[in-house]
Amino acid sequence: MSGRSTSSSSELLRAHCAAIAKEEAVLREGGGKAGHERQRKMGRLPVRERLGLLLDKDSSFFEIGLWAAYKMYEQWGKIPAAGVIAGIGNVEGVPCMIIANDATVKAGAFFPQTAKKVIRAQRVAFECSLPIVYLVDSAGVFLPMQDEIFPDEDDFGRIFRNNSVISAAGIPQFAAIMGNCVAGGAYLPVLCDKILMTKGSGLYLAGPSLVKAAIGQIVDAEELGGAQMHAEVSGTVDFYEKDDASCLKRLRSLIALLPEAKESKTSQPQKKTAKPAKGPDAVYDLISFDGQKLYDVRDLLASVVDGNSIDESKADYGKTIVTAYARIDGRGVGIVANQRLQVRTKKEGIQMGGVIYSDSADKAARFVMDCNQTSLPIIFFQDVTGFMVGRDSEESGIIRSGAKLVNAVSNSVVPKITVVVGGSFGAGNYAMCGKAYDPRFIVAWPTARYAVMGAAQASDTVFSILARARERGDKKTTHEELEELRAKVKQSYEEQTDIRYGAARGWVDAIIQPHETRDVLLQLLQYVSRPTPKGNFHTGVIQV
Repeated sequence: MSGRSTSSSSELLRAHCAAIAKEEAVLREGGGKAGHERQRKMGRLPVRERLGLLLDKDSSFFEIGLWAAYKMYEQWGKIPAAGVIAGIGNVEGVPCMIIANDATVKAGAFFPQTAKKVIRAQRVAFECSLPIVYLVDSAGVFLPMQDEIFPDEDDFGRIFRNNSVISAAGIPQFAAIMGNCVAGGAYLPVLCDKILMTKGSGLYLAGPSLVKAAIGQIVDAEELGGAQMHAEVSGTVDFYEKDDASCLKRLRSLIALLPEAKESKTSQPQKKTAKPAKGPDAVYDLISFDGQKLYDVRDLLASVVDGNSIDESKADYGKTIVTAYARIDGRGVGIVANQRLQVRTKKEGIQMGGVIYSDSADKAARFVMDCNQTSLPIIFFQDVTGFMVGRDSEESGIIRSGAKLVNAVSNSVVPKITVVVGGSFGAGNYAMCGKAYDPRFIVAWPTARYAVMGAAQASDTVFSILARARERGDKKTTHEELEELRAKVKQSYEEQTDIRYGAARGWVDAIIQPHETRDVLLQLLQYVSRPTPKGNFHTGVIQV
């Protein structure tokens, strides 16, 4: 490739990444200026200002699910970030999972993706033993879609089940009611360890209008479930706060009592000394926006891991997957990465980059097992078109080798982090630790593409199936109609492979800028390496 075309490819990629970052800035505005003004009129702060007061001043915030619900419920308008913010940041030096409703988006009501996002955040907190802070300001379930939100195991009710399980595991949970908290949603704070509530907020199983409809009783909101009533009469609330600022200050004070907060004050932060062999921007010259450019994944790793820290395992065998031990700022990790170069092997001859062959699957399976033997976290770098197909591949036992790798990844007990840098197609997504295989975190570059197969292959497959049906006389479809259908299938696939489509549905936790990969991994490795709680507090049966 000429220098000029390499340069233009890099510019195109940078422009796409910048466009994604710009879209994210808009998503962070939530319901926009009008929504923010509505909050202030009620004496409440917009949700990101609440975060600003809660988190330590120098704390980074790893946000989860910013793209949730993106373009998914357009008949109801825009639902930025599914109306809830989730992410990890430090409070008094303690990394905490923050789950905060955004009342500027449909009054903080829960859509299907809102529930899924909260459940994902709870799972991350549980697996990484992170205290959880809930900033509650929600009108409850979005009633027009109640059938998709309320009953299933990944719906609204699961949130409260998780509250209970997390509590039993000894992980602290704090809830601050800073607005509405109604209907089933009222269980969330009451299942937490400590409950704070601001003046003017409401906590009730049924609001005044529903109470009137159900039992004919007329009662105002404050008398029914106001902060003062719960502080003085029901005894439900532990801390009654006059406003948001006071409430958030109290939260910080309570989190500062955790043993971990004391440890963080006495331990000095370690200075970062290790550096990667290549600068973080080198990746922009390495890959292309369309994913067609071949590259050596070792060059990509050189921008992420510490310089001279790579020990590549079985470097001359199963070459379409690179397996290596390495360090990221001194922290040991195992790496499983798709190789995008064409490679030559003595047994098979030429093997295509990005494809998993029998030998590479066998190699990767053994490597995953070995990382579990030595308790090393594993980082998967996905740029995979799938497993090799065809007669030779089937004869070599590709299904058996693929099953071996899927089995090893499924049963792996060490923390797994997945970075999708390019294609994530078919069973390759599974073998390289896609969302269904329990990575503690899964992040993607703006260049990532998800689908069961590529758009061209999918449209060709559909075309050939329908063409055969026509030949049998099953359908009287003209050639032109078949071609039109092929084009539709291809267009639909191309829309669905865009990573924003997957991020909207929670298939990845975050879209990250390529040059920030090392910094993000450094942060995530700190979270996945946290010790699990030692003991549980059990009371047995309490007399009522």
